[in-house]
Amino acid sequence: MKFILGTKQNMTQIFDEAGIVHPVTVLKVGPMTVTQVKNVATDGYTAVQVGFGERKAKNINKPQTGHLKGLNYMHTKEFRVEGDSTMAVGDAIDISTFAAGDTVTVSSVSKGKGFQGVVHRHGFHGGPRSHGQKHSEREPGSIGGAGRDGGRVAKGKRMAGRMGSDRITTKNLTIVAVKPETGEMFIRGAIAGRRGTVVEIKG
Repeated sequence: MKFILGTKQNMTQIFDEAGIVHPVTVLKVGPMTVTQVKNVATDGYTAVQVGFGERKAKNINKPQTGHLKGLNYMHTKEFRVEGDSTMAVGDAIDISTFAAGDTVTVSSVSKGKGFQGVVHRHGFHGGPRSHGQKHSEREPGSIGGAGRDGGRVAKGKRMAGRMGSDRITTKNLTIVAVKPETGEMFIRGAIAGRRGTVVEIKG
């Protein structure tokens, strides 16, 4: 399995050799360094932990500093692998492991939108704007009944609340182009998150 981390830059469109336009999300990808290799004998499962990005040494606590051997990585991420990994601590992973045409699975955290009402969060239509209604255009209406739910609000009821900041995984996205010289990857379609969001790409 191939994997790499990157950050979302922006969306744009590019043309292929046939002149067909593709809407793409631009990612600034890699490089990463393997910081730990886990196996069944010592950890109970097989995985590869990688470090990505940089930050000031004063912002890293002592346990992390010892674990990362003094390297100032902004992010550490663990990827499960099948069987024993051939990677070793210190190995570098860069954008060259992926190529145009590859199908990938992308995961990232969506934009946080704070506390939102039911119209924005769930697409409710709101109440009628006439016939004696007052200040109820965006209210949810009834949220339960004694007969149906036993005098309580049923679990999973769509109501107002925190919206966004969810981990979103999108499968079967296609890499349209890869630029190793700039570390940029162009993936067809939209990827959740704001500019600068850390994105996981798995092939």
